[in-house]
Amino acid sequence: MVHAPTGSEMHTIEYVIRDSHLPRLRHCSLGADYIKGVQHYTSVLPVFLASTPALRHLKLPDHHTPLHLPPWAIPDLSSFRGAADAAATLLPGRPVQALALVGQDSDVTRENLPRMTLTALPLRYLDLSAMSVRPALLKNVSTHFPTVQRLRVRLALRHTLHYAFSGIRLLAGLSSVLSALQVLEVLDLSPTDVDGVGRPDPKEELVLVDEWGRASPLLHRVIFPSEAEWVRQEGGLWHLIPN
Repeated sequence: MVHAPTGSEMHTIEYVIRDSHLPRLRHCSLGADYIKGVQHYTSVLPVFLASTPALRHLKLPDHHTPLHLPPWAIPDLSSFRGAADAAATLLPGRPVQALALVGQDSDVTRENLPRMTLTALPLRYLDLSAMSVRPALLKNVSTHFPTVQRLRVRLALRHTLHYAFSGIRLLAGLSSVLSALQVLEVLDLSPTDVDGVGRPDPKEELVLVDEWGRASPLLHRVIFPSEAEWVRQEGGLWHLIPN
């Protein structure tokens, strides 16, 4: 006999979705903030998700454990936002092309990261803006997701990418990471704390985008922590977009 969770055991969100059947639902965002403690989801959540065959976009920011669904459930899922362990169990076999991870960068491990690569279609968009990303994770991500075309990331600059540099030149170490992302088109660093790189310097930014463009040949748009935006135009020259 399967144990049915009682009201006291359920996540607050599950009071809303329990016994719901939404076969035409395409977008779903579930989550709640708590002042004290962490409330865990029960079997109510996977039962609900299994009843949404048309679901394309799912956000579960406060589900921090593996999410086990039948292989046939949500077969057309194309984007997911949530924790690493949930992503590692949800993405395999599904056509997810956009992934946004939440939590700490230490939540992404050598065990769950490879499982996130087992999507039915290549991952094209990766958003790491909800966590402070250290260089080690960024290197692992670039190795596991070489098909990413758009990367949005909040760098943890206290763990500098190049200790010999200061200010914006701290970002020079990204070249080795970007060399593994040969189809990358857009790099968005705007979520990064601007205090970590100092005031924007267009000359230094131009040097960096030139370096990164050589490392990743399809790169044509870069947004710095200062929100300064550079685009590569015909002829391979980079131009700063006026604010």
